[in-house]
Amino acid sequence: MKNTVQLVTYADRLGDGTLASMTEILRTRFAGVYDGVHILPFFTPFDGADAGFDPIDHTTVDPRLGSWDDVAELSRTHGVMVDAIVNHMSWQSVQFQDVMAKGDASAYAPMFLTMSSVFPEGATEEELAGIYRPRPGLPFTHYTLGGKTRLVWTTFTPQQVDIDTDSAEGWDYLMSIFDRMAASHVSYLRLDAVGYGAKDAHSSCFMTPKTFELISRLREEGVKRGLEILIEVHSYYKKQVEIASKVDRVYDFALPPLLLHSLFTGQVQPLAHWVRIRPTNAVTVLDTHDGIGVIDIGSDQLDRSLKGLVPDADVDAMVETIHANTHGESKAATGAAASNLDLYQVNSTYYSALGCNDQHYIAARAVQFFLPGVPQVYYVGALAGANDMDLLARTNNGRDINRHYYSTAEIDENLGRPVVQALNALARFRNTLDAFDGEFSWSVDESVDGSDADAAESLTLTWRGATTSATLTFTPQAGLGTDNPAPVASLTWTDAAGEHRTDDLIAAPPVVAA
Repeated sequence: MKNTVQLVTYADRLGDGTLASMTEILRTRFAGVYDGVHILPFFTPFDGADAGFDPIDHTTVDPRLGSWDDVAELSRTHGVMVDAIVNHMSWQSVQFQDVMAKGDASAYAPMFLTMSSVFPEGATEEELAGIYRPRPGLPFTHYTLGGKTRLVWTTFTPQQVDIDTDSAEGWDYLMSIFDRMAASHVSYLRLDAVGYGAKDAHSSCFMTPKTFELISRLREEGVKRGLEILIEVHSYYKKQVEIASKVDRVYDFALPPLLLHSLFTGQVQPLAHWVRIRPTNAVTVLDTHDGIGVIDIGSDQLDRSLKGLVPDADVDAMVETIHANTHGESKAATGAAASNLDLYQVNSTYYSALGCNDQHYIAARAVQFFLPGVPQVYYVGALAGANDMDLLARTNNGRDINRHYYSTAEIDENLGRPVVQALNALARFRNTLDAFDGEFSWSVDESVDGSDADAAESLTLTWRGATTSATLTFTPQAGLGTDNPAPVASLTWTDAAGEHRTDDLIAAPPVVAA
């Protein structure tokens, strides 16, 4: 993956709702800003029970969005990442419909999991209660298979039936996806929900040794096809560090809540600790199509004695601050309030979570861009978007608060905002300086103002390359409030024109000399 800023977006939410329109917008409005793009599921159908993450046919482009030729055209100018949905598929798929009609007589019967296929001798109450899942209740849905009512394994929604990745039929299905992507000018695969993809009795069925074996097998198959693999798992931070050693890329999901914690409290020590131990083969994010994860910095959900990057009380306080900054919008979109699957995430745009404070938002993006890894920006974040309460009201899907549809006219209007112009300039700066391919160092200063009680903490991140260098100083200050416009990040750099400094990344975004 190129060490440049990437975009993640739905194919239908930028411009007129097609792959061709999205490509045109990337090449014109965001020229030089985003070098690659992760297109969220555009398979048939792209608008199912879970916004495309429940494909009926994972190997076809939904014709309402375009075709594989459109993906090939995009790949001429941008690296392309797509999802391989490992854990499940739609109950409306040809394969599962055949099982519903024929039961065990179907050739696809071994492809799907029931309670009895994982627990052939039955399961105890303790075993069932120990299954980890992202929503309340047990991971089973009643389906009639060949005239018999069965408990089919459905980790997420009842419409998403889990695949038996141990079966030959399940593995062949996954490899058909890999083959299709490799033949379609795709360079990178994100393994969606892979943490749930290996089921084993007497375990949590989440991020177990068997899961790591599955990840290794999938990575080997990716290498054979020239596909770089990115793992998507929300979990205890030490598990993320462990995963990173086994894959090409892993998300840094701890960074978004840690930056919120720093901006809300003025503390940089938890963030600095993470900078010291975090994997560097990361894709760094602040926002995604899901909510803002909180379990990634808290104690282990399966063993509370394993402490997180910040105390659980601080995690709770951070969530309440987000709710306050959004005037209750995030609370209305989170948990059982809005039919959510993921109770461990807060649904809000990152910009709204920061109280729509431009200075805090750009400072957070600057830290993201300066940490080792490949930065990825969600399309709503690319336009510093606020919570979409109208869309939430229409769908009652909590995640839709952060899934706005942008017309081309609306994109053009937002491109005129100083905060968006500053973000685009910062991305071009990150893409241009050879410093970011050089040597990284960091330090913490706890005595910026010289006093003990009110000492400001700052985190300094530095890159030195063959011809350029860049240093970011991040100094969050608790109690500034969401309306305070004071900058909390400053930047110095050297390029062909000499040394430069800006203490306000919005008023004076960085421009690199040719």
